[in-house]
Amino acid sequence: MARKIKVLVAKPGLDGHDRGAKVVAHALQEAGMEVIYTGLHQSVEAIVQTAIQEDVDVIGLSVMTGGHLPICRKLTALLKEKGAQDKVVIVGGVIPKKDFEALRALGVEGIFPGGTPLDETVRFIQERCGA
Repeated sequence: MARKIKVLVAKPGLDGHDRGAKVVAHALQEAGMEVIYTGLHQSVEAIVQTAIQEDVDVIGLSVMTGGHLPICRKLTALLKEKGAQDKVVIVGGVIPKKDFEALRALGVEGIFPGGTPLDETVRFIQERCGA
């Protein structure tokens, strides 16, 4: 039996809105993935530490506060520093189209603004992780 895709869903920073993150986490579970949800107000350091400890395939950040660029910059740099840059990083939430290129340049592979169909996110992860 093949190993399930393992996804960490995280809410970095002071953002207190997690309904979307929980909906995405549930959809990923329904698609057969193992999901770890870290809860609200996580530091980038804690997210990276959990991702490494849990040996996840994907780190999914839910950002509603507009801090996606500095958060992703810090997260991808820390992953590289820790030798864990093999993790697929995706981000969802309030992400303006004008920031997509900058996020991709940082190493973010998937960008899912609010309203993205859940099956699109599921399919992206399955394709990236070889399921």
